[in-house]
Order: sequence, then C-alpha cells, then structure tokens
Amino acid sequence: MNLFADDPEIAPASPVAPLLADPASKTSFSPDAPLAARMRPRTLDEIAGQRHLLAPGKPLRRAIEQDEPRSAIFYGPPGCGKSTVAAVIAAHTRSHFENFSAVTGGVADVRKLIEAARLRKKANPQSQTLLFVDEIHRFNKAQQDAFLPHVESGAITLIGATTENPFFAVVAPLLSRTRVYAFEALAPDDIGVLVDRALSDAERGLGGRGISLAPDARDYLVGVSGGDARGTLNALELAASQQVGDLSGSGEITLAACEEAVGKRRIAYDKTGDMHYDIVSAFIKSMRGSDPDAAVYYLARMLDAGEDPRFIARRLVIFASEDVGNADPSALPLAVAAFDATEKIGLPECALNLSQATIYLACAAKSNACTVALGRARDAVQNAPFPGVPAHLRDAHYGGAKALGAGANYQYPHDFPGAFVQQEYLPPGLPAPETRFYEPTENGAEAVTKARQAARWGVKAA
Repeated sequence: MNLFADDPEIAPASPVAPLLADPASKTSFSPDAPLAARMRPRTLDEIAGQRHLLAPGKPLRRAIEQDEPRSAIFYGPPGCGKSTVAAVIAAHTRSHFENFSAVTGGVADVRKLIEAARLRKKANPQSQTLLFVDEIHRFNKAQQDAFLPHVESGAITLIGATTENPFFAVVAPLLSRTRVYAFEALAPDDIGVLVDRALSDAERGLGGRGISLAPDARDYLVGVSGGDARGTLNALELAASQQVGDLSGSGEITLAACEEAVGKRRIAYDKTGDMHYDIVSAFIKSMRGSDPDAAVYYLARMLDAGEDPRFIARRLVIFASEDVGNADPSALPLAVAAFDATEKIGLPECALNLSQATIYLACAAKSNACTVALGRARDAVQNAPFPGVPAHLRDAHYGGAKALGAGANYQYPHDFPGAFVQQEYLPPGLPAPETRFYEPTENGAEAVTKARQAARWGVKAA
C-alpha cells in the first residue's frame, strides 16, 4: 500500500484482530513507571482522539494493521499521542523496531543504529528496521541530512515525532521522502476517557484500590488539561499520592488535591512556532471583530505564556492605524502611549496598560480606509507613469525656479473661505477625484471626514 495517497477506493485491510488485541510486550513498563507511561494505550482501539488518522479505513491505521508502515513525520502538541502511536506500531510490527530520542542521544548513536540496520538488511534482504526518532527537530539540518540515503535506500523506515512545524523544523529533502501526519490536541471528552480508564484499570492504573475522583476534581483536571494526556495523568497520579499517601490506601481525590498537583498551569504556547502566530492572529482578529472579551483572553494567554510585552504593544500600534484608522483618531495615540508605558514600566504592571489599549481598540469604530489608500497609492507608484510634479506645486524658492514656471498659478488654500480651494494635486493621468485613493467610511469620526470631503470635492466617496 502507499501511505502517500488517501485513496478511498483502496480496499480496507483484512482484520488482524490477534495483532491488535495482543499486549504491547515490546513497550511494557515497570510498575514503578509513571501512571502516564503505564496507561499508554496498547492497541489502536485504546487510543483516544486522532480519529482523522486512526479511524477504520484511514491510511495510517491501514498501514499499522497491514504492518506496512512508510517513513513519516508525526507532528503535534505534547501529550497528543505521537509516541503512543509509535508504541502501538512497535508492538505489532514484524520489523526490527528501534526507539530513539534526540533529547538523550546524538548523531553518533543514530549512525550505530543505521549501521546495524544496514548489516541486518545485508544478511537478510527481507529484514526491515523501523527507527522511531522522538523530538527529531532537535537535530540540525546537517544532522537530519544523514538520514536521507538510508531512507532512500530502504535500509530504515523512519518515523520522526516533533512538536515543531515540520515545514520549518525538518529539511525539505527529508520531508519529500516522508508523509506528514498532523496530530491534534486531545478534546476534553478524550481526556475524560483516559482519566476514567486510569481510575478503573487495576492492572496498570489506580483501579482496585478504592480510589475515586470527586466530580468537580475530574472537571478541573479535564478543563486544565490543554489536550495533554501525559500531563493530565501525571497530575492525577500526584493528586492521588498526596490524597491517599503511597497509593496503597483508599479515598476520594478532591478538587484541592488536584489544584495543588497541577500547580501553575502550563500554557500551551511557543514563541517561535505555530502557536505564537495562531494566538497573535486570533488576538488581532478578535480586536478587528470588536470582541473585547476574546481579545483580552488572547492577551492574557500571551502574557501568561511569557510573550514579550513589547511585541504585543507593537501589534497594538500597528492595529490602531491598520484597522481603526481615522474612524477613531484617539486610537493611535492611545496605542503609542501603551507601547511607551510598556517600555518604561515593564511587567507585571504594564499588563494593565496593554489590557486598556486592547479593550479600547476592540471597542473602537473600525476603518481600514487608510490602509486601502496606501495600497492603492503604492500600486499607482509602481504601475502608473509619473509625469512629474505639476508645475503649480513645485518649489519656487530656489534660484531660477520661478523663471522655469515653478509655483505659477498655485492657489494658497488659506486665502479662501474654509481654507479650501479646488485645484489639481495629483500628477496628470493618475486617478481623478471621483476615484480617489482614500475613501472614508461611515464609521465613527470618519463619517464626518467623508461628509466634509464630499462637500469640498463635489463627489460622494464610495
């Protein structure tokens, strides 16, 4: 089969029930292992979430069921099941499986594994080696290149796991030889299933010990999980340990015990990765959509995750002109003041200044007319001929300028009622007044501007 094509016409694999039902002996853990490690799913049907990858008929599931994995990159947030799927593959594959972490090992160790795979292949051409590399993004580009000839030759089947966007963190030649599977953070219902399973499983979990979890404590653990199964189960184990001593006793795990076990919640965020761009995008779009609650939520998330407050302040200043503009002329001065306060005061107090500016901008009247005007003007600069500045607008102060006609027939606006007189300012051939670059909206203070410009020029801006 080919993992590189989602072909609905491919017939489903014949069931391999014994394979999928057998315990994952290759990935068993000692009783002293953390709860999250002990409770790692051993079969495909035990895996919570990732239905878009592992539902019956999906290519990744078919590959595992048929024991025909191809080189792949598993990409997703921590605790979403990347290593778990690799563990299921390890339990069910007939290939020689090597589990490697780029955190604890180096390229020299990888070379040894690849050389062993090469010798294994030489001794038995039917032999396959499946190499799982966790945190593959920790290898630099030159180190990642070392995998290429061995993936190309079939000496190894590579499965790399990463929390970083592989289109930035993995070299292009390696990406072209693998398929990227995007894992998603687990939904609250999926986390709840895992928590309940850990409480009831007497073999690997906390079952059979008379330990229960208060409903509000369960809701809390699920609510603060952030889609991270590993972190949630570790917190559950710590709460149980705190509540009932060495876990040999019994009792109900309370909300207070869970809150203490979780401590300060880790905010899912990466200042250089996708999460950074996604959160700031949501922040800006919430302000643009005039939703102050959503905007201040994303602000709080960035601040609590350790984002540079000056980055946030810069975005506010840009937003004030890009999306509010002259619909509220106070927006830009307020945003600049928030930026200034951020630089002078710093965290934690400047968070108040950022909150004030965020909420003001979210609630302000909106207009992107200034942004559009600049775009239209730049387009004209790049694409329309420039015949020069009209003679009546040229500087007539330097020597000989007047003799050349500079400034002739210029009408000084302050000499006229309302300090306005109609005359041409754009070079000949550029848009006429009825198609001006700047078209004020009816929003906020810009409505007054629109009416004034229409009265001056005798046209109604669209």
